[in-house]
Amino acid sequence: MTELLSTKNLTKYILPEGILDYFDIVKVEEILEELYISLEEKNTVPIEYSNKKILSKGFFKTAIVQDFPVRGMPVFLIIKRRRWKLVDSEKIVFRNWKLIAEGTKYTQEFAAFLKELLR
Repeated sequence: MTELLSTKNLTKYILPEGILDYFDIVKVEEILEELYISLEEKNTVPIEYSNKKILSKGFFKTAIVQDFPVRGMPVFLIIKRRRWKLVDSEKIVFRNWKLIAEGTKYTQEFAAFLKELLR
């Protein structure tokens, strides 16, 4: 039996695996035949700090990374990562994301694909 996909279910085929578990899509724009998907990290405290008093302290500087093209159109993810402050120590904490391939501006999946393609 086939199932009609919701918009959220469809995006899991376009975005890096699992990204919607931690990020919300806040905007999608087509600008000069390029697709820009703005993602904002959800305000859910990292599990390792769930037993501590913690305050949201906004976002880090926005990162823009290139992902797989869609229908021949370049896709860029505009990523806003959150940071929190531990109330007791004033320490700033955040999730350690491995979204961007080292030394590139590509998602890890897209960089691995390009690396394999160029072999």
